[in-house]
Amino acid sequence: MSTKPTKIAYTAEATAHGGRDGRITSSDGHIDLAVAPPKELGGNGEGTNPEQLFAAGYSACFQSALGVVARRLKADITGSTVSAKVGIGPNAQQGYGLAVELLVTIPSVDEATARQLVEQAHQVCPYSNATRGNIDVALTVAA
Repeated sequence: MSTKPTKIAYTAEATAHGGRDGRITSSDGHIDLAVAPPKELGGNGEGTNPEQLFAAGYSACFQSALGVVARRLKADITGSTVSAKVGIGPNAQQGYGLAVELLVTIPSVDEATARQLVEQAHQVCPYSNATRGNIDVALTVAA
């Protein structure tokens, strides 16, 4: 099943200056960040890094997808949160790979409803659709 958009509604544009040890800017000027490898990867850790940005984007996108699904099912997700952990490490092809864990808390519904909402949001979220089959994404529903 293709997840390719039938029409592009918005395009974000960002430019890296210096790779993992430089700056990232967006075309609209809203992002202008120093980036640096974390200490765990041999850097000084004095800037954000691509994995943090990916975690921020994925968690925000998944939270929005959760809202879409909740509206469809008329479920209350008041007070819900989505935290993303993005891990990076060497892979078998002599490159690097990512692994993601999404921790979803929905205090306003029972556990079965929360799991249903999370599974359906995982089908709606563009980040989930982009990563499906490419990297491991673990979904954890917190009580």
